[in-house]
Amino acid sequence: MADVVGAVFDALADRNRRALIGFLAERETATATELAAELPLTRQGVAKHLGTLWEAGLVRRRRRGRETRYRLTPEPMTEAMEWMAAVGAQWDERLAALAAHLAAPAEKVTRERAEEGAARTKTTRRGQP
Repeated sequence: MADVVGAVFDALADRNRRALIGFLAERETATATELAAELPLTRQGVAKHLGTLWEAGLVRRRRRGRETRYRLTPEPMTEAMEWMAAVGAQWDERLAALAAHLAAPAEKVTRERAEEGAARTKTTRRGQP
């Protein structure tokens, strides 16, 4: 899948799928029937949500006879967490720059604005000096 992070976020957009991930995190494996006993969903509804989680790579499934057991797969979630950490770091840098700008003494900001205004008034309406 080309966009692993997008698939993870799509899968996590539904609260029932997030609940399924929570239940699977508490157990090593579980069947759709076992998980349906934990949620106000039918076994078929749980199976549908597990299919979506499987398509996103968040769970593995293994058939044993008539039973299909599901287990969490951490790698796609790790990729999504790394992406969020990278984006968060970018925002931290931007917010730190904004905080530094806001913390600058007011007279420095006023002087910079005055210098910018003086530079603008040196040109005519046609943009020529």
